[in-house]
Amino acid sequence: MQNARYLLLLIFIACSGCYNPPRDCKSFKEGTFRFTAIIDGEEQTTTFERSKDQEIDYFEGKADTSSIRWINNCEYIVKKLRPRDAAEEKSIHMKILTTTDSSYTFEYGLVGSANKSKGTAYKIN
Repeated sequence: MQNARYLLLLIFIACSGCYNPPRDCKSFKEGTFRFTAIIDGEEQTTTFERSKDQEIDYFEGKADTSSIRWINNCEYIVKKLRPRDAAEEKSIHMKILTTTDSSYTFEYGLVGSANKSKGTAYKIN
């Protein structure tokens, strides 16, 4: 009886390690989205519109346009079209990790950098 419990526990652990969270990335390639982040200790919200190859961010009353290059259905590179300084010239790698019917969780960071951050974007249109 004791061995059967251990066997069931082992099977449960093995199967739970195989679980992949849902990812329907195609649903989030285009649309209008909202993303909220903590910047300098303050909650900041940006809205962005994404089309097949372009993204327009609206933050603090200003619009900023970036090009998008999709690597696969769940990863893409964002590059500002009109960078204002050297930091804005760097491209950002975006990777959708999980999705729901109205949001996606993603990881992002400068291309080539090991430093990554995570966030969740909500589709509003």
